[in-house]
Amino acid sequence: MEARVSSSRPRAAVLEPDRLDEAATAFALLASPMRLHIMWLLLAAESDVGGLAERTRASMPAVSQHLAKLKLAGLVRSRREGRRQVYLVDDPVMAAAVRLLLDPSQARFQPRASISAPAYPASTTASSA
Repeated sequence: MEARVSSSRPRAAVLEPDRLDEAATAFALLASPMRLHIMWLLLAAESDVGGLAERTRASMPAVSQHLAKLKLAGLVRSRREGRRQVYLVDDPVMAAAVRLLLDPSQARFQPRASISAPAYPASTTASSA
């Protein structure tokens, strides 16, 4: 009788539905390119709404709405600095996930060709005359 060799990888733990819901909610928030961009910018430096709006090229009300959602989920927090409200990342685990996905040194994702652009060079054959 042959002995069965076990895999060297540990078995995945069973996760509670609440834990999965919590993680799915956090990732759903980051499914928005704007919120992902805001998180990336806040990882580099704390900022107010005006600074984020300038760097994302979005309106201040739009950035403010995205920040409110991120804050409600506990991914960012704010503090008062004089008359300004300054935002910073408040979830180290999600910060690590964003860095892992977006850091250019990780080269996780390669730029994709536009859907409307051909995946191959245009034909350069000369027409016969």
